Amino acid sequence: MQGLLSAALDVIEDRVLCPLESKKPLSWCVDPEVQLAGNFAPVSELPPVRNLRVTGEIPRALVGGVYVRNGANPLLQPKGGHHLFDGDGMLHAVAFTSTGGAAVAPSYTRRFTRTSRLTQEAALGRCVFPKAIGELHGHTGLGRLMLFGLRAAAGIVDTSNGVGAANAGLTYFDGRLLALSEDDMPYHMNIGADGDLRTVGRFNFSGQLQSPMIAHPKIDPVTGELFALSYDVVNKPYLRYFHVDPATGDKSPDVAVALRRPTMVHDLGITESFAVIPDQHVVFDMWRMLRGGSPVVHDSSKPSRFGLLPRYDRDDSRMRWFDVPDCFSFHIWNAWEEADAGAVVIICSCMTPPDALFSDGGGGGGAASVRAALSEIRLDLRTGRSSRRVLAPGLSLEAGTVNRSRLGRRTRHAYLAVAEPWPRCRGVAKVDLATGEASVREYGAGRFGGEPTFVPAADASSEEEDDGHVVVLVHDEAAGASELVVLDARSMEVAATVALPCRVPYGFHGVFVTAEQLAAQRTAW
Repeated sequence: MQGLLSAALDVIEDRVLCPLESKKPLSWCVDPEVQLAGNFAPVSELPPVRNLRVTGEIPRALVGGVYVRNGANPLLQPKGGHHLFDGDGMLHAVAFTSTGGAAVAPSYTRRFTRTSRLTQEAALGRCVFPKAIGELHGHTGLGRLMLFGLRAAAGIVDTSNGVGAANAGLTYFDGRLLALSEDDMPYHMNIGADGDLRTVGRFNFSGQLQSPMIAHPKIDPVTGELFALSYDVVNKPYLRYFHVDPATGDKSPDVAVALRRPTMVHDLGITESFAVIPDQHVVFDMWRMLRGGSPVVHDSSKPSRFGLLPRYDRDDSRMRWFDVPDCFSFHIWNAWEEADAGAVVIICSCMTPPDALFSDGGGGGGAASVRAALSEIRLDLRTGRSSRRVLAPGLSLEAGTVNRSRLGRRTRHAYLAVAEPWPRCRGVAKVDLATGEASVREYGAGRFGGEPTFVPAADASSEEEDDGHVVVLVHDEAAGASELVVLDARSMEVAATVALPCRVPYGFHGVFVTAEQLAAQRTAW
């Protein structure tokens, strides 16, 4: 009976739902012909390819470590709309295997994060989990949800182990490399001695985490604690805050953050005293689907604001909210306190139009209208007011990092992708956060990269914040070739390149796992 019902639901999807979807024009941000074109096209898995060609000299801090980058890579061809964020999580890893002394033999591999969603769809041979942004629009989106509910009720799909893709963030915490997206719990990944990647499984902090976690938790470099958020688009509380002790693995009780509406939250910030929590004006409104719209919408009447919550509070009674007009930021690169000025400083990228990635760019400008302004936002603790200063004006800067050994403390430099022409990135900018000036390392004509990752030097002095290197994946679209580029973080000159054996699609966020962290990996939950 289950097989017959499964076949019947497949027929309904193919002969009723898909034809209805095909009658509705797709905007650029959910059109598979756009979102999966060129070097955004998916690739298959690849076991480790070794002894890659190196030009220049690999810095000592990289030797024995592995650079890993996450990205969305659909296993199966989408049937309807497809957004860049909808694909299955795939990790790309470049291992700097030591062959003795300073000698290095790099290798490259790529593997899917074997989420519950991916393994079930692979077994069924078709997409059955609704794609949250690409498919859930209007009445056909409701049809997708109903179809999914029927398949779950019939036991054709199992939702008990989550529905997420683990395709966005990466973090290394307490001996585990975690792949993340805010639609699910993290997935624990293991890096083998041979540089290969293996999915250990869905990770819930020994049963303590009962809800999804955002893609960008923050780890305090001094205490080692992990700070994170979890949100719900249907039920209150819409947002929860928690932290995890690295010594014991104990998770704090959730702090329910009182919000009037469910908002899109991808990141948070930390200072030495506060968690910095965004509550901005891109919101979830599931009722809009009944009116034929998308559930993700920019609400211009809603104030955009940041909240400061003392890091170890057990409720949100001491939360202070600061309105920050005209700011929607996916990412908070750093935040710190300035006691003498009575202020908290937030470094983030403010995107315009706010719903640029979820609509047709407001005025129909499409991808060309998308801009991200690197901004310094100051929250005045005395007056309760905020101010904003644009850094590196004229550049669209998204996807980046600071020296994470100083996260939550004042930093002078940030390294960000120059996201031009969107969604490609033509170079990497080193921005002086004090002066607002930027130096840009261009990749060259027809060459585009992704998020830069800062790796501190092996013997970096605490006084030299930019003593280290920046690693980034770069693709030459004319040659069809990809490479890992290593830049001197001070001069922004190329220190080394590693020629990769195949095309590496553009993706999202990366992390460098040091030799010491690899040795301390946990291989099980």
